[in-house]
Amino acid sequence: MSVKNIANATQVAKLAGVSRSAVSRTFTPGASVSAATRERVLKAAKELNYHVNHLARGLSHERSRPVCILGADLKAPYQASLLNAITKRLQEVGRAVMVINSFGDQESSEAAIRQTLNYRASATIVLSGTPPASLIETCLQAGQHVILVNREGQFEGPDHITVNVQSSIIKAHQLMSEAGCQNFAVVSSTIQSPSLVKRENAFIQATKDSGQACELRRDGPTSYETGAKSARQLLSRETPIDAVFCVTDLIACGFMDVARHEFGLRIPEDLCILGFDNIEQAGWYGYQLTTFSQPLSEIADAISELLESALDNHRKAETRAFDAPLTWRNSIRHRKSTHS
Repeated sequence: MSVKNIANATQVAKLAGVSRSAVSRTFTPGASVSAATRERVLKAAKELNYHVNHLARGLSHERSRPVCILGADLKAPYQASLLNAITKRLQEVGRAVMVINSFGDQESSEAAIRQTLNYRASATIVLSGTPPASLIETCLQAGQHVILVNREGQFEGPDHITVNVQSSIIKAHQLMSEAGCQNFAVVSSTIQSPSLVKRENAFIQATKDSGQACELRRDGPTSYETGAKSARQLLSRETPIDAVFCVTDLIACGFMDVARHEFGLRIPEDLCILGFDNIEQAGWYGYQLTTFSQPLSEIADAISELLESALDNHRKAETRAFDAPLTWRNSIRHRKSTHS
């Protein structure tokens, strides 16, 4: 099978009988070019199947340069939803996007970052999760505009997108206590990302402030299997827990399935479960998980605004903070009646 050569602007100019600069002006918004010249250039471009090389133009035009999105475990439901929201928004405002999956080993991740620098990416958006700090430092040292999502406190200089969890988690703990829960646990991940640690600490502190004990388990990475494994550990005891906060919905789904199908527990009658992220699966009939909703559209809009404002070289780094409201479903029972 033969490969068709990609037409260039010089070939279009030759076929149209115009100068190379006339071709450039034709495809530059707002540039001056006569109607007759424009018509000839567009006809020749269509015949040759010519497309403007925005990557080449991007070397001198900031808005045309690609935006890099750096994330790990992009197949996970929350990461996939966040990636979908961001890429959709950036494409709507005409920004080209490169996605780098940093879930591999350090060497392959660093090679991917070097590629974004070689392509002169105008900015790198680092999603929550585990992209190594060294990759972020590489981008900062190269003078890139960096936006960190849910990684506040790690670096000075980048823009930050953060989600407030403290007040929401205190409220959720209060609801569990009012439902009569007494034995609490937090099920987290061995992937100690800043956002997960913040959620762990907020719930543990809420139980401590109420004079209650709370066990923390990290039995694996941020996955369905980790939730299932933690459930087997916590529910097989003589005095099992009756309330658990899973730091992600995916972990909560694994926990719920084992609780129901291996231990015969009823949710929420026997066991109250709280998640975080409000992934699509949380609303499925088989889960109906009470959880915290991450504001994906608002995060995507904020990223777009920060990319635009970064064109001002004199601006200071910003932090955009959002709330994570509680989405009430059926995995936490309602308050116990005070009547006999």
